Amino acid sequence: MTEATPTRILLADDHHLVRRGVRLILDSEPDLTVVAEAGDGAEAIEAARTHHPDLAVLDVAMPRLTGLQAARELSRIQPELRILILTMYDNEQYFFEALAAGASGYVLKSVADRDLVKACRATMRDEPFLYPGAVNALIRNYLDRVREGQSLPARAITDREEEILKLIAEGHTSQEIADTLVISPKTVERHRANLLQKLGLKDRLELTRYVIRVGLTDPDHTTEAAPNGASTAESSPVSDRGAHG
Repeated sequence: MTEATPTRILLADDHHLVRRGVRLILDSEPDLTVVAEAGDGAEAIEAARTHHPDLAVLDVAMPRLTGLQAARELSRIQPELRILILTMYDNEQYFFEALAAGASGYVLKSVADRDLVKACRATMRDEPFLYPGAVNALIRNYLDRVREGQSLPARAITDREEEILKLIAEGHTSQEIADTLVISPKTVERHRANLLQKLGLKDRLELTRYVIRVGLTDPDHTTEAAPNGASTAESSPVSDRGAHG
């Protein structure tokens, strides 16, 4: 009797030590094998195109594209690909966004040694895998919506604006952002102006603080601001027209 082909896994996390530890967990199982690694969401998308994995395990907070952004794109270009979110964030909003992005499960890094293998196998059986806190959140949210007749609140910004916001905070120039997203620099500047208005922020420094606060990136992925939020023309990747300093 021939053995079943192991599940081919793409693993994306911006911390090498985390990837190594997770890979040890997965590769120790005969039915699971990591075929590609990525250090950010954009690399994960490229690796998926190259290696055609069965399952993608994505961290949330990564540079360039977050795991949630990558999950949305992967769900669009490879709808047959199963997706798991592996994160340190026990956060209901991330959980609901992960489901909306096409993820089949949400696993906490703090219990990855206990839950990750089970989550991978459940996902490959087309079964959802939710940690206990996520189940409670899902039930609580459903009951609240039934009782109050409310739906989930609309997101403040669009997917495209979120991509641009993250890249601005990470120090990319308008031209670099335009090249990454295949749009024009003028479109980047227009989105940037809309973001400032929507979010009630003044300049790039406040955009960066917002990105960190909502968990789109880690502080060490962002550019260093000058004292008092001022920046020179050379150090400011995206110009702060009208900003003080």
